[in-house]
Amino acid sequence: MASALSLLQQYSQSALARLPPPAQELLLHPLTQKAAGALLALGLVRSVNNRLTQWTMNNWTSAGRWTPSREIVLVSGGCSGIGKQVVEDLAKIGVQVVILDINEPNFPLPANVRFYHASVTSSESIAAAAATIRKEVGDPTVLINNAGVAFDQTILDEPEEKIRLTFEVNTVSHFLMVREFLPAMIRANHGHVITVASMASFVALGEMADYCGSKASALAFHESLRQELRYWYNAPKVRTSIIHPMWVRTPMIKMLTDHESKFGQPIMTVQKVSDAIVHQIVSQNSGQVVLPASKSVARLVRAMPTWMQETVRSIEAGKLYRMRLAQKAEEEQGKH
Repeated sequence: MASALSLLQQYSQSALARLPPPAQELLLHPLTQKAAGALLALGLVRSVNNRLTQWTMNNWTSAGRWTPSREIVLVSGGCSGIGKQVVEDLAKIGVQVVILDINEPNFPLPANVRFYHASVTSSESIAAAAATIRKEVGDPTVLINNAGVAFDQTILDEPEEKIRLTFEVNTVSHFLMVREFLPAMIRANHGHVITVASMASFVALGEMADYCGSKASALAFHESLRQELRYWYNAPKVRTSIIHPMWVRTPMIKMLTDHESKFGQPIMTVQKVSDAIVHQIVSQNSGQVVLPASKSVARLVRAMPTWMQETVRSIEAGKLYRMRLAQKAEEEQGKH
């Protein structure tokens, strides 16, 4: 160890001697060395934190070797948007994929992908499809609760049926799907439940009260599921992941993408979200993934002082509101 440090010191001195005098002076300045030490310490703390998070989320257990032929991945809402991209990406790596959707696929299915019609808001519909899936494919080892809906109306304007549908699809369906497919994972002590939530789990905006509420509920569901798997079901190797995308370019946010220049917020591709989901599956690691990663600080919003929380919400809601005003102005001009 001492000899290694001595060699490192000699190499550093040699490298430093080759630099111009101003550069040497800058690097040898006490403030520069303190800053470098602080950055090194910060990097070390971050590395340790990430590793502890991974071990804790995985219940201090290893899932074993990833074997694609062993896995059967069920994707709800797999006929469009994020779900469709996940299906295509998983199919490419040789995994058996099952789509559960109320809509028929409008694209050719790869040989290792099957479609089953079902409504994720009906336990009877799910059970009927599940019986056929088990008979024809087997018990799913990975469940991706991806199906989701969103409507852009205020609390006073949105019809009751749309409010109820939002919670039925975005929250209640997670309970119904897990009740149907989780028992087989528990018996095998192998599997993965992936919850597709949203950045709306952390920050609620105007015209999105039902959507934000349903995604905050999805986060609570994910957290409770983790604890039940660990203690109540004694299945520590059944992984759980939750994905929190910001804005994603899908038909669900057509209102935003049609006026993107006035919105001023980054909008991700479905590929970026799919990459994150597939990574969680292949790595067999539990986790909480915020997309884009640069927005991970959003997880801390509810830990902030109230005035800071309200400032964050106001900034984001203001962007949405101004875009809505611009949209209405365009519509009015179009009428004249």
